[in-house]
Amino acid sequence: MSELRVCETDGYFEGKTCPACGASGRKILSASKRRQVSKFLSGALRHFPTDAGLTLDEAGWADWETVLDSTLGKYEWLEAEALEAIVWCDPKGRFERDGDRIRAAYGHSVKVSLEAAETSIPETLYHGTSPDALESIRDTGLKPMDRQHVHCSGSVSAARNVGRRHASEPVVLAIDAATLSDDGHKITKRGTSVYTTDNVPPAYLKRIE
Repeated sequence: MSELRVCETDGYFEGKTCPACGASGRKILSASKRRQVSKFLSGALRHFPTDAGLTLDEAGWADWETVLDSTLGKYEWLEAEALEAIVWCDPKGRFERDGDRIRAAYGHSVKVSLEAAETSIPETLYHGTSPDALESIRDTGLKPMDRQHVHCSGSVSAARNVGRRHASEPVVLAIDAATLSDDGHKITKRGTSVYTTDNVPPAYLKRIE
């Protein structure tokens, strides 16, 4: 993650220069602090809302002011505009802000029902995992495990990055998303590069060498 800055003309951006006008803007959060707060915010909205003092509705929405108070209370050095910038600039589209409410766009382990608009789905999706898990996946396919859905990526590189959370040399599986969808498995786009589905049987999977 890059540092966050704000341009007086074009608003929040990440990196050293505003992509719209080239101005250097004003720094509002370092890369390391951005990563720290993003991790907490993702966890609070996906996995431990009660511990963070939050209440999620059925669709996963939390009150923005409550989220703001909770996060600023945990990080005394954080300011409100920095949290707004974290949400606005998230490269994976992990957060959705709608007026006075906010939610995680995907990745929940707590039970929520995410509404989603119909979007086109790529013919092939990808999943990165540990080589140790490959035998089990070949037998039973991809399952949600401790989450509500299986998470897939829109590109090989994105899947490989996800897989590196589990192994230094991850395995990348190609998913026949077109056939999976035709056979009745609902696939939904979440955020900017993540797709979710209920499960992926072995027949739809192929290892990328």
